[in-house]
This record gives sequence, C-alpha cells and structure tokens, in this order.
Amino acid sequence: MQFTTRMKTTSLAACLLLLCASCATTSTSSTTWVDPGTAGYGPPRTGRVASVQEVVQHVQGNPAGGALAGALIGSLITGGRGPARLFGAATGAAIGAAASQGSAETRTYQVQVRFDDGTAGMFVYQGYSPFWPGEAVVMTPQGLAPA
Repeated sequence: MQFTTRMKTTSLAACLLLLCASCATTSTSSTTWVDPGTAGYGPPRTGRVASVQEVVQHVQGNPAGGALAGALIGSLITGGRGPARLFGAATGAAIGAAASQGSAETRTYQVQVRFDDGTAGMFVYQGYSPFWPGEAVVMTPQGLAPA
C-alpha cells in the first residue's frame, strides 16, 4: 500500500514538472541601430547615442501541452477507474488548456552612449526609446536628456 502511494506521489510530481515545462514558450529577439559617425567629441558629460538595441521578449502559451499535462494530473488526482478517471482526465485537460493559452510581449531599448570624455554608458528604457543613433545627449541628475 505504501509503495502505491509513493508511486502516485512520484507520478504526480513528474506530471507537475511536465505541466510547468510545456505550458509556455519564451523567445527573445533584438535589433540594433548604430550611428556610423560617433567619433565626434564635445563638452564634458555630453555625448552621442552610438546605438539603440531593441530587445523583444515574446511568451507564447502552449494549450496542447497544458491539456496533456492537465489530463495526466487529472487522471492521477481522481484515482478512480473507468468513468471517474476519464472525467478527471477530461476536466484536467480543459483546465490545463485554458491556463496555458495566450501570449505576451515586452520591449526594452538599450541605448549605448559614447561620452565626449571617452567613457561609455548604457541606459535601458521600457516600451520605447526616447533617443536614436547619432543624437546628441547630455547626462543630467535625472538621467540622459537631449543636448
């Protein structure tokens, strides 16, 4: 009896790991814009935007994987035979598919600046970039600003 309980617990843990691993896929892509003329220097703590890199993180749900994992977990939780196990599997599949659908996307912009004193800095902005390659900028106490 104890072996059967341990086996069910191990199977349930394996199914939970499968559920977590198969419900969503994350992919990230990036685009970099570079200013070819960033060699000019001016007053201290001013500079030019050398590049802007767009980083897109895309998370895509996997309803089929969620349904499979939900069906396995549902059939194990009900623990019955015949109709009870079938009902548990169907319910788990429906819940798993619903929980793992949809998608989300976030964009960040990494602005690389070459300051006139020879140093460089990177500034990260969420959602949009307020600067473009080649734009003159100045470092202020509030952060980077157009020059």
